[in-house]
Amino acid sequence: MGKWFKSGSPWIWMTGGAVSLSLIAVLGLLLLIAWRGLSYFWPADIYQWQLRDAKGVESTLIGEIYDSEQVPTERLITAGVEFAEHPGEFVTRYLVKTGNREFVGLDFRWVLATDIVSRDTPEGLARLERSKNGNFYGYPVAVIEDGKRLELTDVQHSLEEHIERAVEISDRATALQKRDIGAINYELERLRLKERRAELDGELTDSKKQEFASARKKLEADYLVLEKELFALRDEAGRDSVIVRDMRGEEVVLKLDSVLDVTYANRLGFMGKLGHWFSGVANFISADPREANTEGGVFPAIFGTVFMVLLMAVIVTPFGVIAAIYMHEYAKKGPLTKMIRIAVINLAGVPSIVYGVFGLGFFVYMLGGSIDQLFYPEALPSPTFGSPGVIWSALTLAILTLPVVIVSTEEGLSRIPSAVRQGSLALGATKAETLWRIVIPMASPAIMTGLILAVARAAGEVAPLMLVGVVKLAPTLPVDMNFPFVHLDRKFMHLGFHIYDVGFQSPNVEAARPLVYATSFLLVSVIVALNLTAISVRNHLREKYRSLEH
Repeated sequence: MGKWFKSGSPWIWMTGGAVSLSLIAVLGLLLLIAWRGLSYFWPADIYQWQLRDAKGVESTLIGEIYDSEQVPTERLITAGVEFAEHPGEFVTRYLVKTGNREFVGLDFRWVLATDIVSRDTPEGLARLERSKNGNFYGYPVAVIEDGKRLELTDVQHSLEEHIERAVEISDRATALQKRDIGAINYELERLRLKERRAELDGELTDSKKQEFASARKKLEADYLVLEKELFALRDEAGRDSVIVRDMRGEEVVLKLDSVLDVTYANRLGFMGKLGHWFSGVANFISADPREANTEGGVFPAIFGTVFMVLLMAVIVTPFGVIAAIYMHEYAKKGPLTKMIRIAVINLAGVPSIVYGVFGLGFFVYMLGGSIDQLFYPEALPSPTFGSPGVIWSALTLAILTLPVVIVSTEEGLSRIPSAVRQGSLALGATKAETLWRIVIPMASPAIMTGLILAVARAAGEVAPLMLVGVVKLAPTLPVDMNFPFVHLDRKFMHLGFHIYDVGFQSPNVEAARPLVYATSFLLVSVIVALNLTAISVRNHLREKYRSLEH
């Protein structure tokens, strides 16, 4: 036994066991997040309950079961709940999503098992997904088409056709508003700024005034034409309605321009639900958020996260590599260089919120304000670059991750044998040529390792971004079809901040909880995808320059 301990085998087994437990814990956490998030898109059965409380009052409830739990009876009695007869030590209660927010307030409700008289899943029950006020549950009974009520036998088929028509027209109206009308508004604002700039420079002559007035008049005429077309599309989309009988037994008229989809979950088999699940996941990834981020998709947050991380990588990589090359290849070994290295290492331990405060004070207010005064005086006092934006977020995170890139690159440079450098110099190459053609290619895997670590940290940071550019809801993306096409001054959405906002700032916590898991899993997936891409590039470079090491 003594020899076994002295051989070091116990420590090897202990280390291997710790690594295995850590991997199991991480994979288990990811599987939990994935299950809780992705199961949200599975179409649940829609139930109809007949309820009777302790006072004998009967009611009907329609909705989906979101959760259930065992509650001590004494706790319910203490909270003021009455029972016709004592139910025992514990009572089961169900969290039911009832929707129909216009009539029942919050669209979640707890139901006690002792109040349930009966529960079934009628095939005629439907869930109507809406762009406002959440879901609506009930029995579609008729369609109003151009003012005429149509009592149809195959309501599902007819209703789906009418909804597809309304959604298609609404999408055209939204595209017209964002693309064409948005482009005219953008050109009108640019024209106003040009006129203001000419006025500040003293070049606003009568002829230029006429030019600006003529251009503005033409844009306004185009705007009126598009506005008329937009109103016509909206009227056409809102032409039809659907009549739904809700849990109160009353018929409610819903205009189809606010209905996005209808699902008869109780009629769907496994394959039908699977297809609906794929459709829900795709819509979550590609659509814009709605209802204070508690519904809809997260595409702007995905785009903002990836765009900001790529911009940060473009900024931090050259600066980090140049700094590492200078300190390792050119700087003299001495106390000053040693202090700089210690400072760089210590920078990696600075809290991220401190970088956010620095970015807000230096980049946004000082640098951005100076840029506005020099290049955009016509827009003042409204800031252009003097307000938080994606460029300042990328720069702030570049400074935050700079020590990681420097340290990783220096370690890669130190592993290159000095004989390689000396051999290159002996063959007549200059030091710059040696660095460019031999040293940097051989150190490129280490550079990619630093970039991988930088991307992994930057993609998950939220605290500094809250100060320098991220917002709850960005009206436009940083990239569009308006010149100069890439707008680095704009604010953006981020998956990490979206998780914080939905999880802690949502007015409807129960509705937002599944989206927190879904967005968390999506953020992890984005980070893994970025890292796998960088790892594949690193492995390719490592194989490409492996022969130089021998």
